[in-house]
Amino acid sequence: MKILIGTNNKHKVAEIREKVNNFRLDIEIVSLSDITSESVEIEESGSTLEENALIKAKSCYELFGIPSFSDDTGLEVFSLNGLPGVHSARFSGVYGDDKENRKKLLELLKGKDGEERKARFRTVICFYDGSEPKLFEGVCTGRIIEEERGDKGFGYDSIFVPDGFERTFAEMELEEKNKISHRSRAIEKFLEFMMNYKGLEK
Repeated sequence: MKILIGTNNKHKVAEIREKVNNFRLDIEIVSLSDITSESVEIEESGSTLEENALIKAKSCYELFGIPSFSDDTGLEVFSLNGLPGVHSARFSGVYGDDKENRKKLLELLKGKDGEERKARFRTVICFYDGSEPKLFEGVCTGRIIEEERGDKGFGYDSIFVPDGFERTFAEMELEEKNKISHRSRAIEKFLEFMMNYKGLEK
């Protein structure tokens, strides 16, 4: 069974494919770049992670007729009232400028320590196959450090240390990160659902 993931982010695709392989499901994950050479831009106009995930999954299904899932992820800093949250990917004002997004967040947290640097990553996945959309959430709590460390991962990974660890996500190998990350936890819930999905039942 083919499932379209509504992203061209190669890091996300790699994380998801690794999880699917672990579950040994008869699923082929295809990205937008796998099925079209044209640029597909879906406006994330929702005000919540849930709304954006649904917009992307539903748009992909309507465009290509393939059961689709998409995620939206936000980094929520408690002392900043949940910022950057749903605006995480465009926090600096330019979509996808990870370096500037991290820079802005570190500037906002300058002079803060301890509890004021506590944060969580939250991922919401939406699966849409033309019927009722299904939502799955994953959360990973941790803290924002004062300067970047590591060159793996993407987004805010180099400034986020998950609870119980001393290394940032960007200092971890993909396999290790995939055991504890917010996206991994949401994907696991999605794949557990897929184990009983029509045509894939054991």
